[in-house]
Amino acid sequence: MPDDETAVTAERPDSPIHTTGTDHVTIWGSNAADTIAFYRDLLGMPLVLRQPNLDDPSQTHLFFDTGDGRILTVFVSDERTSNQRPLRTQTGGVHHLCFSVAPEDFGDVMAALDDAGRGYNVFDRGVFHSLYTRDNNGLVVELSTDKYEVPDDRRGEVLATAQRIREEAGAEYAQDEHLEAALEELGIEVVKHDLPDAESGVGGVR
Repeated sequence: MPDDETAVTAERPDSPIHTTGTDHVTIWGSNAADTIAFYRDLLGMPLVLRQPNLDDPSQTHLFFDTGDGRILTVFVSDERTSNQRPLRTQTGGVHHLCFSVAPEDFGDVMAALDDAGRGYNVFDRGVFHSLYTRDNNGLVVELSTDKYEVPDDRRGEVLATAQRIREEAGAEYAQDEHLEAALEELGIEVVKHDLPDAESGVGGVR
C-alpha cells in the first residue's frame, strides 16, 4: 500500500499553494490557417482572441475556447509549415492534449474524422472512452467521453474512490466495476452511456 505521501486522494494536500483550476495551455503551432482549420473548423473550438505573441511580436497568439471557458492557446507564424509526422518529445514535453466530447456525440466525432480523412484509434480506458488522433503538427489529441454520468464537482472524489476500490481488488487499472462501485458508495446514481465496444489498448502504441 502507498504511504501517506503518495496516497491517491481527492483531499487537498497540505501545500503552500492551491490552484483553482486550469486557465489555459499553450502549445507551439505552425501557421494560423492550418491551426484554425483543425481546432476551430474540425474540433469546433471558437477562436476567441487573436493578437501578437507579446514575448515575440513576429508571431501570432491564437486563443481557442475548448468548450467550457478553459482556453487552448497556440503560437503560430505564417513562415512555419505543418508537419503531421509523430512528434518525439523529451522529459518535460507535452505527450498529448485531451478534450472532452459528449457521449451522445462520440459516433459523430468518429464520422467527422473519417470524413476529414484523419486516422484515429478508439480505446476503452476503463473509467472513460478515448479516441486518439493527431493535429496538423503531429501532436496527439485525445477526445474522451465519460462512460458514466459523473458530476463535475465530484469527479476527483469519484476517481479517488475508484482508485481505492481498484487497489483493494488487486486490479491492474481502474475498470467499469470499480467506477460503478465508487458511484454507489458515494450515493451517486449509476448511469452508463452507450458507447462502441473497444479494446483497452493496455500496453499498445497509439
